[in-house]
Parts: sequence; C-alpha cells; structure tokens
Amino acid sequence: MIWDNLALAFAEIANLQTILLMISGVGVGLLAGSIPGFTIAMAVVLTLPFTFSMPPAQGLATMISVLVGGLSGGLMSGILTGIPGTPSSVATTFDGFPMARGGEPGFALGLGVWSSFCGGMISATMLVLFAPQLARIGLEFQPWDFFMLVIFALTVTASLAGANLVKGLIAGAMGLLARTVGEDEAVGVGRFDFGSDYLLSGFDFIAVLIGLFAFSQLLSDVRDPEAAKRSLTDRGGVRVRIEHRRAIRELLKRWTVVIRSALIGVFTGILPGAGGSIANILAYDQAKKASKEPEKFGEGHPEGIIAPETSNNAVEGGALTPLMALGIPGDVTAAIILGALLIHDIVPSPSFIAEEPVLAYSIFIAFFAANFIMLGMQTVMLRVFVLVTRIRMYMLAAVILGFASIGVFALNNVDDDMWTLFWFGLLGFGMRQLGFPLAPMILGVVLGNIAELNLSRALAIDTDLTLFVTRPWAMFFSIVAIFSAVFPWFQAARARGARWTGFYAPAMLTALTLPLSQMDGWFRPILAVAAFGLGCLLAWRAYGRAKTA
Repeated sequence: MIWDNLALAFAEIANLQTILLMISGVGVGLLAGSIPGFTIAMAVVLTLPFTFSMPPAQGLATMISVLVGGLSGGLMSGILTGIPGTPSSVATTFDGFPMARGGEPGFALGLGVWSSFCGGMISATMLVLFAPQLARIGLEFQPWDFFMLVIFALTVTASLAGANLVKGLIAGAMGLLARTVGEDEAVGVGRFDFGSDYLLSGFDFIAVLIGLFAFSQLLSDVRDPEAAKRSLTDRGGVRVRIEHRRAIRELLKRWTVVIRSALIGVFTGILPGAGGSIANILAYDQAKKASKEPEKFGEGHPEGIIAPETSNNAVEGGALTPLMALGIPGDVTAAIILGALLIHDIVPSPSFIAEEPVLAYSIFIAFFAANFIMLGMQTVMLRVFVLVTRIRMYMLAAVILGFASIGVFALNNVDDDMWTLFWFGLLGFGMRQLGFPLAPMILGVVLGNIAELNLSRALAIDTDLTLFVTRPWAMFFSIVAIFSAVFPWFQAARARGARWTGFYAPAMLTALTLPLSQMDGWFRPILAVAAFGLGCLLAWRAYGRAKTA
C-alpha cells in the first residue's frame, strides 16, 4: 500500500507542468529572499492566489518551492553586500561578508549553497521518518518553556559580542528596549510612546533590521569618497566563479557542524513561533563555541557560513512536521500552507497522513525535489549575483537602499516604517563607529517580543515563579542557559590550562539528567541514564588528568 501511494504521489509531482511550476517557484523564492525587506512569508502569500485553480498536490508543490527558494535566497545579498535578504540569514553575514570582501565570494557562496542543500535534505528526511514523534515535542511546550528557551538564546549575546563583552551586553539591552516601545501585545497598553502615534505603533522588526544592517553598512561604505568609487573586485582578486568542489570538500571536513546545525534547525522549527531567526543565530553560536578557532569567527570562518545556512534551511522541515502530523503550523509560512490546504477542503490532523497518503507523500516528494531544483537554480542565479562585486560602491549603495526602502514600505504601506529604517540606520552607523557590535542588538530585537509575550502568558496562567525552573523543558533550558553564559570564562580558563575546565562537560551532562528523567515517554529517561553515565566517565577521566598533572 505504501509503495502504491508513493507511486501515485510521484505521478502527481513528476509531470511537466508541475515541474515547470516548481522551477518558477524556486526562482521567485530566490529572488524574493535576496531582496532586503521582501520576506519569505510575503512571497508565499503572493503565490497563494495562483494555486487556487490548481490540484492540491500541484499547488502545494509550487508553494513549497517558493518557500525553499526563499530560505536560500537570503544568503546572496548577505554574503555579497553584508545585508541579510531575510531575517533568517542574519548570522550568515557575520562571516560570509568578510570572506567575500577578503577576495573569496565564490567560496563563500559555494559554502552557502551546499549548506542550504544539506540542511534542506536532512530536515526533509527527518520530516518523512519522524514527523509524528517530533511533532509531539512541540505540543509539550508551554509559555514557561518558551520563555526559558529565549533566555537561553539571549546568552548567545556573550558569544556574538566577541572581545567587547560590555558593549555587546549594552547593544543587546538596546535591542530589548526597542521591542518594548509601542503597544503591549498582551494587555494593549501603550509604553514609551510619549503621546506620539508613531511610537505607539511600535517599530517594525524588518524596518529595524534593514536600518541597522543595510543603511548603516551603506553609510560606512560610502563615507570615504575614494572607497565609494571602488567595487569589491578592486579590493582583492575576486574570481567570479562558484567554487563547488572546494565548498563540498570543506563541508565533508566539517560534517559534524552540518549535522549539529541541521538538528538545531529542525528542533527550532517544530516549536511554534520560534523560526529561522532564532535557529540561525543559535547554530552560529554553537558552532563558535565548539570550534577550535573561535577567535576567527567574524573574519570569514567557513563554519560561520555553514552553521547558519544549514540551520535556517532545516527549519522549514521542522515547521512542516507538526503541520503534517498534528495540523499545527510551526511558523508563519507553514500557517499559509495550512490555509492552502483548508481552501482545498483538506483539514490536517493527526490522521492526515493515514487519510490523505497520496497528498502527504506528494508534499514529501515536493520538498525533496525543491531542494534539488534550488541547488541548480541558485548555481545559475549566483553567477549573476557574483557580478555585483564589480559594481562601484556608490552605485550599488543607491540600488540596494532603493530596493530595501521599497521592501520595507511594501510590508505595511506605512511611511512611518521608512522613518524607522532611517533612524535605526543612523543609530547603527553610530554604533559601528563607536565599536558596538550590531549582532547582539539584532538578537535583542528578534527575541524581545517573544520573551515578553510568553512571560505575560505564563504569569496570566499561574503566578508561581518556580514553574520557570521546575517544569522539565524550562529546567532543561535553564541549565543550558547557565552553562552557555559561563562558556566564555570556561574558554578563557581552558586556554590558560586551568584544571577545573575538564569538569565543565561532565557537570553539564549530569545536571541535564534531572529534567530529562522527568519527561514523558521511555526514550528521554533512557537518554538521561546515558547522559549520567557519560558524565561520570568524563568526570573520572578529568580527575585522573588533574591528579597526574
């Protein structure tokens, strides 16, 4: 029966019209993702009306193609111009742009392309094999757990700040403050508006992001008249060629980074509302912490491109998992796909895969096929985008700012968003000149609203504060947050040869056994026992090394 349904699903997808629509969808997604301010969700929404007259499998395949293309499109502008095309490609710019400016845009783009492909394929495989099991994890999360997840994510600030820890913490606090301006989503009360309608409406996230990254970067690039007349090609020997073989060899050498980042992306994707904005920064942070060369991150390190690009493409496989298994969308784009299913009188539920096997397998096949199409399409389009490195900076700045402004205005058709872009662009430019890192501020802007909303929900349900550390998942993230926060000091002490650093990993594994042992099911308690055993073994080895030293 499975093979019969799989054959029928393959027949639904493997026809000329559907394939051409998927190729067009990937191309549209790549274009939308590469334009700063033009979000993936917007591209999928604009595609939805065109699918009304299509058969369900064909319409969903087209939308999934736009989605996959959009996830990968953001790396092009992020690497070549330093401006992320989408919020989920923010961390890609940290090392992608320096590598491109260092004379290796082809290598940077190759790493991005193949990392995107690997992330998409890993998440698609997990979607097919583990959809029902993974989806149940998302159902376990309550506001307390989401809040502690955000607290854990905020500990990334210390890693993103680099040597300027104090300035990084200040920048992160500024990002959190920016998200508190406007109307409180939980109770509808205005804050920090000072009687201004502009401030009462709050700052649009995309406008803030584009202002901090795009406008401030463009101002930095063109402030020197001589530098403004040069192109990126003038700054080094840039080869206009995507270095596929070198990129593949690099990914094979760093396969552990690929697997870890993909798992982070899938896990983040199944959590409703988390999305690629958190996943790509978390994956970047974990890659930096696990690296033997953390000081090279931010200067064009390959793992700084591999980790975020793998994770943000793995997110959508995770987001589709609860949709396919439970009828609960994992993010905005998955919610739009849910709308498309409802329009065709198909209601996703726990019995969806059993009741609509042909359509379910069609979605699986389309997700796999879209990743292969993305690989080919992006290779062609990147050859065009690499030519951007030959354009003079003042011309490039004008074009980018124009596209960014159109994208920001098109989101809400409100001119106040243009002022937000302008003011935050000036703020970002000033912070760059004073040595403040922008990444922690972006992290604060991304996470501030999620943290506040879930904190309000948690306290509205129960005022007992101990729930933030006693619920299994909340306790899990609390422990990981503590160890993540002290990691910079651990890293510095390990470099000095301090003996206590050998007990860092055993202590974390042992501490995590407590929340894992309290979780439902049989697998995670067994995992807790394994973590405890491994922690004891590592502690014994660390004790032996400390004793003989």
